[in-house]
Amino acid sequence: MRSILTNILKQKNVGYILKPTTTNVTRYVIFDFHNKKRPFGSTSVNHAVPTAEKLPMHILLLGSPGAGKGTQSSRIQKNFNISAITSGNLLRQNIANGTTVGKIAAKHIECGAFVPDDIMIELIADELQKLKRQNWLLDGFPRTINQAIALDDNLGLSNQSLNLVINLQVPEEVILQRIMDRWVHVPSGRVYNLSYNPPKINGRDDVTGDKLTKRPDDNPDTFKVRLQQHHALTEPLLEYYDKQNILINCSGRTSDEIYPQIESELISRFNIIPHSNQVDSSTEKNLLNVST
Repeated sequence: MRSILTNILKQKNVGYILKPTTTNVTRYVIFDFHNKKRPFGSTSVNHAVPTAEKLPMHILLLGSPGAGKGTQSSRIQKNFNISAITSGNLLRQNIANGTTVGKIAAKHIECGAFVPDDIMIELIADELQKLKRQNWLLDGFPRTINQAIALDDNLGLSNQSLNLVINLQVPEEVILQRIMDRWVHVPSGRVYNLSYNPPKINGRDDVTGDKLTKRPDDNPDTFKVRLQQHHALTEPLLEYYDKQNILINCSGRTSDEIYPQIESELISRFNIIPHSNQVDSSTEKNLLNVST
C-alpha cells in the first residue's frame, strides 16, 4: 500500500508525509505541505493542515456523572494544545482545603444534591479569567440553563463564546458499574477503575504514590439520585446548545469507543492535527526534501 501511494505522489510531484492513522486497519494520511492543501488519500477522517488563523478551541464537555468526562478531558489535553477547567476537581480541591465555598459545596454533595449555581459560577468565572485568549475545555459545567446563560454572558464580556459542546452518551448500567470500581487521586484529579484502568500498585497513585480514595458520593443509592437529577437538568441544556448548532453527541460503552468520535470532530472543526499524528521537524524536513 505504501509503495503504491509513494509512486502516485512522485508522479504528482508533491512533498509528502505518509503515516499510519490510529485505526485498527492500517491506512495512510497524506499531507501536501508544499501547497498547504487538504489531505487526500485512503482515510475516512478529514485531517486538515493547520493554517495561520484557526478557530480557538472553546469546548464544553457534558455527560452523566460517571460517563467518563475526566478520562476524555485527559485524552483531549494530551493530544491537543488546550487547558481544562474541571468543575468536579475545583470543588474537591476547595472541599479538601476547607474553603468557605468548599464547606457549602460539601453539604450539598453529601446529600446527593448538586452545588448551587452561584457557587459554581463564582468558581468557573475565576478560572476563565486566567485563560484569556487561550484554548480551553470546560468539564462538567454548566449543568443548568441558568449556568449556561451566565457563562455566555461572562464570555461575552471578553468577546469569547463556546464553539463546541460534546455530550457523552453512556448506558446507565455501565455508569453504575464504573462508580463501584472507581478510585481517585484528589490533588491531581487522576481517576482509576479496577475493571479497566487499575493503578500499578493497588490503592496508590501511579505518579506520586499517594493513597487513593473513594469519592463520598460513589455509592449506588446516592448515584442513582444524581443520575435522575442530571437527566432532568440536562435535557433543556442540550436543547439550548442544539439550537446554537454547536452540540454533538458521542456514544459508546467505553472511552476507547467514544474518543475517536471526539478527535475526528476536533480535527475537522478546528483544522488541527493532534499531537499523536504529528511527526518531528527533522522527519518532516527530510520527507519534504525527497527527490521526485
